[in-house]
Amino acid sequence: MALQGPSGSGKTTSAILIAQGLTNGNLSKVAIIDTENGSSNLYSHLGKYNVLSLDNPHSPERYIEAIEVCEKAGMEVIILDSISHCWHFLLDYHSSLAGNTFTNWNKVTPRQKAFIDKILQSNVHIICTMRVKQDYVLNEKNGKIVPEKVGLKAIQRDEISYDFTILFELDNKHYASVSKDRTSLFEGKPQFVITAQTGKKILNWSNSTMTKGELQIKVSECNTMKELTTLYNENIDLSKTIEQDFVNKQKLLIELTSNLTQNRNGA
Repeated sequence: MALQGPSGSGKTTSAILIAQGLTNGNLSKVAIIDTENGSSNLYSHLGKYNVLSLDNPHSPERYIEAIEVCEKAGMEVIILDSISHCWHFLLDYHSSLAGNTFTNWNKVTPRQKAFIDKILQSNVHIICTMRVKQDYVLNEKNGKIVPEKVGLKAIQRDEISYDFTILFELDNKHYASVSKDRTSLFEGKPQFVITAQTGKKILNWSNSTMTKGELQIKVSECNTMKELTTLYNENIDLSKTIEQDFVNKQKLLIELTSNLTQNRNGA
């Protein structure tokens, strides 16, 4: 999942509280990969979580390495605070390349994809925070026009929101609203303040869904393309982690259908 909002909106605090719920209060199983110059240490009053500081350069490869360190350490939840630094790195890398600007994206996209794939294929819960480009609007308050800070577009690649199961947007008053929710736990609900109970709800939902191994068995049992497509769409987040299984099954079904057609024609 991801949390996005302007500076001071409570992204890190909210991420830690969600992690607290996801681990049933055991923050020793939570690691924060901190790219914010050690700012995650400011929230130690919430509990004893682990911090892995990630200094420059904030390349996708260093994020991937940090995630693997946390996985090997037995963490159950990893907070990437934030992934906007990775996008800044890739933009700087792109601008440094000589030649055609458009075709140079072919050197950037695979690195971004490897980073996102690492997040999607991890066996632990991953919470990403993202900065947003900030702007101010003029609102009337007590008869006066006053400027208020608002969050705009997340500082990451445009289509990144498609990859998350849940995307929370936080405002400068720490209220959360959901802009994407495949769990249906928060969709259509009014704004709220994130607590550990938020993470607990997500944990209960997660435990009610099938495991990767169970999904692989169901893929092998599909007898038609319609069954395979329905299975993929109904479990889209988990399906992305075993896409090759779906591709292999799709090829097998196409081959079987082709052979059956040939046999009928031959008969």
